[in-house]
Amino acid sequence: MITPELQKYYQDRFDMFSSTGWKDLVDDLKNMKQATSDISNCGDEKAFWIAKGELRLLNWFLSLEELSEEGYKQQMESEDASL
Repeated sequence: MITPELQKYYQDRFDMFSSTGWKDLVDDLKNMKQATSDISNCGDEKAFWIAKGELRLLNWFLSLEELSEEGYKQQMESEDASL
């Protein structure tokens, strides 16, 4: 059974994803990812690994909405299966 706290967690996430601020942030993150993906700017190995770490975080943020929707869907399917 999905707890009220977990339900609120997901509802807060979905409210955030529907906001103009979130959409603006996603646009900024996409631009940052495009700029960071160009590894020709990496002058040395350290810069390459820093860029790789930045890309990992950018990809996580950019997939957060999809991951949250999938997590919520799985929670609801699990709840339906237990009825």
